[in-house]
Amino acid sequence: MKHYFLILSLIVLTSCNFGDKEPEEIMEDARDPSKEITTYYFIRHAEKDTTDSKNKDPELTEAGRNRTQDWVKIFQDIDFDLIYSSNYKRTVNTAQPIAESKNLEVKFYNTKKLNDKDFQESTKNKTVLVVGHSDLNPEWVNYILGRKKYQDLDEKVYGSLFIVTVHPDNSRTSQVLYFN
Repeated sequence: MKHYFLILSLIVLTSCNFGDKEPEEIMEDARDPSKEITTYYFIRHAEKDTTDSKNKDPELTEAGRNRTQDWVKIFQDIDFDLIYSSNYKRTVNTAQPIAESKNLEVKFYNTKKLNDKDFQESTKNKTVLVVGHSDLNPEWVNYILGRKKYQDLDEKVYGSLFIVTVHPDNSRTSQVLYFN
């Protein structure tokens, strides 16, 4: 599994736009604890039960519960400082097993106030997981980046992982990966 994360890291490093920075400079920033880096991981909730179209707060399906366990494995070597979720069953039930594996509690964000000042301050210089939705995750990532780079996800896409890094010089980079 550790080889998987090394390969994933190399993919992210080689496919990101880091502006004027060379990969060696970025790695140097990461090794220097005096450098203040904020990293956000955004995932969509796992597969939800869509059998009742009137139910606005459905549970996860068996496939969704299985995907949640896959996320636990994928994130096993990432030291999150905070884990956030919207206050819906499908997002909480996706976030909770990950939080339990890290001995963290799930905090809630307001879906109407993405990336507000309180959120920015509480997550500054931290590694943060955000469990959200097909429309909110790209919107939030775009907001952090300060430009519209990503579109809403298709309703059938559950395995997206957006990684956004705010560097010490306030430059911002992003990458999206899909696990299906």
